[in-house]
Amino acid sequence: MYKAFYNLKRNPFEITPDPSFLFPTERHNEALAALYYGVRRRKGFVVLTGEVGTGKTLLLRCLLQLLRQSNDVKYAYVFNGRLTPLEFLQYIAGDLGLPAGGKNKSELLLLLANYVVSRGEKKLTTVLVVDEAHHLSTDILEEIRLLTNLETADEKLLQILLVGQPELDEKLDSVELRQLKQRIALRSHLASLDLNESRGYIERRLQLAGSPNPATLFPKDTTARIHLHSRGIPRLINTICENGLIAAYAKQAAGVSPEMIDAIASDFRLGIHSSGTRKKGSEELDLRRAAKKLLELSERLEAEQARDEELTTHVTVRVSEQ
Repeated sequence: MYKAFYNLKRNPFEITPDPSFLFPTERHNEALAALYYGVRRRKGFVVLTGEVGTGKTLLLRCLLQLLRQSNDVKYAYVFNGRLTPLEFLQYIAGDLGLPAGGKNKSELLLLLANYVVSRGEKKLTTVLVVDEAHHLSTDILEEIRLLTNLETADEKLLQILLVGQPELDEKLDSVELRQLKQRIALRSHLASLDLNESRGYIERRLQLAGSPNPATLFPKDTTARIHLHSRGIPRLINTICENGLIAAYAKQAAGVSPEMIDAIASDFRLGIHSSGTRKKGSEELDLRRAAKKLLELSERLEAEQARDEELTTHVTVRVSEQ
C-alpha cells in the first residue's frame, strides 16, 4: 500500500524472522558466534535466552541457514516445547528422517543413539535445536540430559541448542536440573536495543527495503519516541514502524511524526504498565484527599453536635428556672 509512495521495494518491518534483515549488534554477533562455535567445535550443550521479541528466533534461523551450507551437518528443529517425552523423541527422530512410528521410548532412544554414533564415526555433526525451550517440562529436560551422554572420550556426538525466554534460565538453575546445568558449555543472553541501536535497526531495515532517505521517513525525534514506546524490543519496533508508515501514508505525509507514534502506542496499549503505575499513584493521591475531607467533615459534625448539645442544655436550664 505505502511501498510505491515511499519508493520502497519491499516491506521493511515484517515481524516474521527474515535472516536477511538481521541487525548485527555486538550482543547478537556474540550470541550467533557462540551458537555456531558450539556446533562446529562439538561443545555439546549451548543455551541462548532473551526476552520476548529480542530476536532469538531470527538469530536461530541465521544459524540454520549457515548450517545448511555445510554438507556434514544434519539437524532436528523442534519449535513446540509443549510435548510429552515420547512425542518429543518421536518428533526428533522424524525430523532426522528416522522411522519413528509405532516405537516406544526405549526403542526411540536406541534408534537415536545408533544414528548419532554412526554419524559421529563418519565425522559428521548431528544437532538438536529446540526453540521456545522455556516451555519444556522437567521430564523432557531430563531426557535431553540423557541425550548428552552420547559422546566419545574427546567430544560430544550430539550438539544440543536450547533457545528460549528467561524462564528457561530459571528452570536450568533449579536444583532438580543441576546435572543438566553443569553440562552447559556456552550460555548467551539477548537484551533489548539501546537508543542508538534502535535507530540503527530502523535505518538498516529501511535501507534494505530500498528507502532513498531513511532519515526523512523516520526523523530523529520519531525514532527516539519509537525506542521509548518499544523499550528497544525489535518486534515491537517493527509493529510501531509498520503502523507509522500506514498512518503517514494515509495523511500523504513525507515522514512519520512523533505524534503519530504516540497515537499508535496508545492504540496498542504499549504504555499500559507505566500508565497503570500512574493510575495507581493517582488513585492513592485521591484516597488521601478523600480521607482528609472525611476527617474534616467528621470534625465539623462533631463540633456542630457539641454546639447543638450545648444549646439544648442551655435551653433546658432556662426552662427549668422559669
